[in-house]
Amino acid sequence: MTPPILAEVVRGGIVESVHRGHVCITDGDGGRISAIGDPETITFFRSASKPFQALPFITSGAADAFGFTDEEIALACASHSGEKVHVDGVRRMLEKIGCTEADLRCGLHMPFNQTETERMIRNGEQPTQLHNNCAGKHAAMLALAKHIGADMGSYEDATNPVQLEIRKAVAQFAEMPEENIGIGIDGCAAPNFALPVSAMARSFANLVLPAKFDALTQAACRRIVSAIAKFPHLIGGTERLDTLLMQAAGGRIISKVGADGVWLCGVLPNDKQTAGLGIALKIEDGDDFLSRPVVAVELLSQLNLLPAEAMTDMSPMPIKNRKGDVVGEIVPRVEL
Repeated sequence: MTPPILAEVVRGGIVESVHRGHVCITDGDGGRISAIGDPETITFFRSASKPFQALPFITSGAADAFGFTDEEIALACASHSGEKVHVDGVRRMLEKIGCTEADLRCGLHMPFNQTETERMIRNGEQPTQLHNNCAGKHAAMLALAKHIGADMGSYEDATNPVQLEIRKAVAQFAEMPEENIGIGIDGCAAPNFALPVSAMARSFANLVLPAKFDALTQAACRRIVSAIAKFPHLIGGTERLDTLLMQAAGGRIISKVGADGVWLCGVLPNDKQTAGLGIALKIEDGDDFLSRPVVAVELLSQLNLLPAEAMTDMSPMPIKNRKGDVVGEIVPRVEL
């Protein structure tokens, strides 16, 4: 099927381009609340899988053994912006396990935060792996490897016990057999997971309402959800979608983007959604910066999870020319 249009780019009253995709919303009881497009479309989880990549780090006892704080658990789930608070936090994580930046195997890139990138360029500073948005996740993987006695030099390899435990956790929360989950290599060199959009939504619903799992897993879920909700600035950073959405929602959601147009959201159980919700979005063309934020804001607005005055500059999103004049907008076309 041709996926439905989720957002339109409008200039001068003319639709210039469209972004199509899929949405699935489920609750913690396993019921499907809403679907747009084909929720059985298989795509990669990308960085939206980070809460589950962090889960064995907690259930194994590694987080407690090395004295990781809630802030550091948040960084383990983050796609951070490379701001000072993020870089310093990951450095502390590595120090706690007796490692340095050189032990990371995620590669490096300039900070996602434009202000920090410009500062580094002006000062002639080069990025390190600490600036990699996945550095916190990799520090947690190193901690898990050390705690369970796995080879720390190949912790990112798909056959390493660290990655086998992570794959098991993803399968558990997606409620899928491990062998049915496809494996590819993410931008940070660690394995990532291909599964249906519906399974991604189900995994986040299970994360915010983990009642079906054992007590140890439930406790780990509570720590992850609490850390993400409590420290939204660590999950993304200044002017990043996850951070802005969680701040606007006032602790009612956890938000996690993934590259190539993926966005996952967990709605914590509340008076209206007593079993919580898992929301999964995939923009078909992989757009991260135009349609994804517009659609995400619209979905949360329709679910009454954002104040009426929140995020009004993001959905619809104004299009500006080089002079700063508003010359068009990106408009959501979703209806639950």
